[in-house]
Amino acid sequence: MVKHSRVRAMANFFTRDRFGQPQVLAGLLLVVFAGQCLWLLTRGTSPLDVDSSQLFRVQEGIRQWQGDGIAGTPAPDRLEAASGPPAELEENQGYDPHHSPLWYLLASVALASSPGRPMIGSVQRWAWLARLPYTVCGLLLGASLWYVARRLYGNAGGFVALSLYCFSPPIIRSSTLWLAQPDMPAAWGTFAAVFTAIAVAHTLYAPREVVLWNWRRILLLGLSLALAVGCLFSLLVLFPISLALMWYVAPSRWRAALAIWVAASAVALTLLYAAYGFNREVCWQGIHHVRWVDISPHAFAMGPAYLSAGSELLKSGPTLILMLPIAIAVYVLWPRARYFGNTIPLVMALFLLGMGVGTPHAAAQFELLALPFLFVFVAGITADLLETNSRKLVMASLCGWLTGNAIWNLLQLAAVRRS
Repeated sequence: MVKHSRVRAMANFFTRDRFGQPQVLAGLLLVVFAGQCLWLLTRGTSPLDVDSSQLFRVQEGIRQWQGDGIAGTPAPDRLEAASGPPAELEENQGYDPHHSPLWYLLASVALASSPGRPMIGSVQRWAWLARLPYTVCGLLLGASLWYVARRLYGNAGGFVALSLYCFSPPIIRSSTLWLAQPDMPAAWGTFAAVFTAIAVAHTLYAPREVVLWNWRRILLLGLSLALAVGCLFSLLVLFPISLALMWYVAPSRWRAALAIWVAASAVALTLLYAAYGFNREVCWQGIHHVRWVDISPHAFAMGPAYLSAGSELLKSGPTLILMLPIAIAVYVLWPRARYFGNTIPLVMALFLLGMGVGTPHAAAQFELLALPFLFVFVAGITADLLETNSRKLVMASLCGWLTGNAIWNLLQLAAVRRS
């Protein structure tokens, strides 16, 4: 009897709705994305590409993995390391003002058993292994993006969002740390936190025991918040944002939403505390030295700050540059397009881009966080246009733009010289 029940459970799991043609095609797109990342790793990774900040980040993570202190906090043996701490740590009494130890642990998870001081000949192996966690995060973010866009807008919206994502130069560079900062885990955590909060709120209308039934989503929301905030302290704003989204979606169940949010926040804070090795004193000192809001109000009155943020968007590929203004115009002029599923990704993208304007030195960082939301927004508007009488024209234009964007991106990758 048990055997037959397991067979039926597996049969229900491997259904057409879960693993049909759309899932196979999406998987193929992600395979192509992984291939581009592998190509860039092969062509663009050399010992010369590993700068002192990356070496320090990996060394700090290995130090904690091997039980020799807490990453991103003062250590007496740093002067003996292959690379010294960045100036911002030295000026902050040895504490990282922007990242928790989780940021360092992720950077070194594939090297946890390696020696803390690499030999010159092993630096290239370090570079590969130190980049792999970010490639995995890039794949997971792509899968999450497709899942969310498909649930919101159907297959068409899912494939538009995933196509833009898989052939986006900033996404590929960030997934391989090629001339990019290690911000992909924060991007995945931010995207997952926003849409998991919305998904949890939608389930509050189901006639079941709320908190117990949602324990998987509670864990996912807590993990997402921990990942985002742990990799960038400025993303602490996601805590109130997630609660506000839950209350907006389920205003009549605000108590249940609050209970779920408290539980998810407790999970997130526990994970962040675990990243500090459950060391209360070090954790408290780390929090005391955090720069929670690193935004300069004067930057919003400076034209170069907006130009910096805009220049980062221009690197996202010709198709997004073409489709985004059209999508915004359609959203403004067509009332049918102004619904919750389109509004939230646009608002989140503008909010993150605004944070980038307020921190010009980190404009590329927040632009990366905003890109997945822009992809979802464009996909939503496109899916709406495909339901109009101009479907054939929209479909023809869309196929041409996405194909051209893919070809353009592949040509850019082919031009990368072997290091």
